[in-house]
Amino acid sequence: MINRDEMFKNKIFLGPMAGVTDLPFRLLCKEQGADVMVTEMVSAKGLYYGSRKTDLLLQTDDREKPVGVQLFGSDPDIMAGEAEKLAKRGFDFIDINMGCPVPKIVNNGEGSALMKNPELAERIVRSIVEAVDIPVTVKIRAGFTKDSVNAPEMARAIEGGGASAVAVHARTREQYYSGKSDWSVIKAVKDAVKITVIGNGDITCGEDAVRMKEETGCDSVMVARAAKGNPWVFREIKGYLNGNVPARPDLNEIRDMILRHIDLMIDMKGEYIGVRELRKHVAWYTEGIYNSSRIRKKVCEIEKKEELVELIKQLGD
Repeated sequence: MINRDEMFKNKIFLGPMAGVTDLPFRLLCKEQGADVMVTEMVSAKGLYYGSRKTDLLLQTDDREKPVGVQLFGSDPDIMAGEAEKLAKRGFDFIDINMGCPVPKIVNNGEGSALMKNPELAERIVRSIVEAVDIPVTVKIRAGFTKDSVNAPEMARAIEGGGASAVAVHARTREQYYSGKSDWSVIKAVKDAVKITVIGNGDITCGEDAVRMKEETGCDSVMVARAAKGNPWVFREIKGYLNGNVPARPDLNEIRDMILRHIDLMIDMKGEYIGVRELRKHVAWYTEGIYNSSRIRKKVCEIEKKEELVELIKQLGD
């Protein structure tokens, strides 16, 4: 069994992103140095009512361990019941989403809406901690609005509920993903609790990760959007944290990564779904590459793996 402190401290997390951090992408990030994986967020109510849409979201592989499943909801009993079932599927920890800013989630009192109710947040955490024998972590934001920044209070409630770690995205729900994240909030959370604190927000390179750890004292770092089309960001962060500066990927390495992503995606999801889901990844991978606009335009018309592979082989020509 993995030691809980070892699982979460001094680690680089791949932050969960809906429609992005599926199993193929997580495996690629793991190979490049990401230490801890978390699935795309899964609805506790969806699981409770037997939604078939959750099946793909729950796919894991031993190669990506340790991996947690991110659950969202607002009913402590439903959350605990579904977490108990998920714990039996081999996940290494349960992560509770209290940071999602999407209106349809927030309007149901879920995701970042829980930032407005630390008491309910604590009840949810406690109900899950009591239901499972694996660690429980929570993802929060700085606050709901700029006038209600309460991450330290939320973190104390989460700690009180028995969570092992808290990840802090240092933006408010009001900001969504715009503006600048306020790292001082991460420091305030670190000063407020004894559990592991994972810093998140505006880490785009190795230097950012080093600076965040120095400025906030956080135990670990989490990278999300900067990993889109750039699994190498984890290699870079790991290098910087260890005092090395690894080389950026050249065109051949980028091409090979995309081809590997194609194989993994289609093996796991089939050609029809796989090719279509790869379109956005190809756009991210090829951004900034000479003459890549032609690739991005054409990829939207492709429906077969062979055509996609041939197109990627032309990258940089």
